[in-house]
Amino acid sequence: MNQAYAQTVQTGTTTAAPAAKALSVSPFGNLPIFVLVICALFYLMVYSPQKKEQQKRDDLLKNIQRGDRVLTRGGLYGTVADIKESILILKISENNKVEVDRAYIESVQKPS
Repeated sequence: MNQAYAQTVQTGTTTAAPAAKALSVSPFGNLPIFVLVICALFYLMVYSPQKKEQQKRDDLLKNIQRGDRVLTRGGLYGTVADIKESILILKISENNKVEVDRAYIESVQKPS
């Protein structure tokens, strides 16, 4: 009967194994940093400019006064004849007036 014996060889330094473990990096180790960077970019490129535009529009709608010429989203031009809270009464011709919700105003021209 032939028996085979395996021979194990030990190296003189045992510090190679811990060093190899220290070099191994988890594939998800940098994920929280990556997510924070993506969130910061999203805020700077999308949310912040959109918030500024919304603030500008809110100021425009809040400052509408009688005599201002406005354009509605439906394409009607008119002059603000009266204001009732969130309803604007627009004079679109000599004898015609229309009630429009303030939110449906697209642009405002102040009289010069």
